[in-house]
Amino acid sequence: MSANFVRFGPVALLTLLAVTACSSGDSNTGKPAPNLAGRTFLSTGVDGAPIPGGGPLTLTFKDDRIAADAGCNSYSGAVALDNNKLHVTGLAGTLMACAGDRAGADEWLNGLLTSDPTWQLDDTKLTLKSNKLTVTMLDKKVAKPDRPIKGVAWIVTALITPDAQIRSQTIDEVKPTLTIAEDGNVSGTAGCNRMTGNATGSDTDLTFQVATTKMLCAPEVMEVEQAVLKALDGKTTATVDADTLTLRNQNGNGLTLHAE
Repeated sequence: MSANFVRFGPVALLTLLAVTACSSGDSNTGKPAPNLAGRTFLSTGVDGAPIPGGGPLTLTFKDDRIAADAGCNSYSGAVALDNNKLHVTGLAGTLMACAGDRAGADEWLNGLLTSDPTWQLDDTKLTLKSNKLTVTMLDKKVAKPDRPIKGVAWIVTALITPDAQIRSQTIDEVKPTLTIAEDGNVSGTAGCNRMTGNATGSDTDLTFQVATTKMLCAPEVMEVEQAVLKALDGKTTATVDADTLTLRNQNGNGLTLHAE
């Protein structure tokens, strides 16, 4: 009995040690895998060719899809994140013409995404590396926290209709503005005339009552003004994403605004 115990005891001990070692290894490497799903990142630095026009590069991950923008057109496609490589396929994008340096942003973006760059996530910092580029990115919630709706001067950048979102040179030139004070008082310009009034309700559900002065401007400016006033006539829903405010009226009209 004693001989048998000596003979098999070390085997049992070795087995126990092996199990303990495996368990210890699992606890050390059992950290959750980095997860990009549902997150948006903004570039904060580029080592290599800079983004034409200055960017920034924006990447949004949702399920097995990626949305990307480097300052010109918006792209989307399928993405696989296996072996810490960003493998993007089926890229499709909008067809907007971009002026100046931004015209080269799409080529820069496509070059990065089709190079199968490696990726590394460290909490809120995402790093992408290809043969020619290293792009450092930061979680958008950290890089650009949501601005408050009230107490901020907002500039209209686009009009929303039931059928489309409209950007134009006239909008860029006249720069309609909107400010909602903490007490709900509304001020700004609709494009031609000054606005006054009030907005009641919660930050996400606002009811506007707005009046304007009575000047006449060029027809194209008055068209923008009428669209702005339609969006600010009655009940709207408001959403903020970083420094962008979107207002959607129950009548189908709305505004996209950028914090000044």
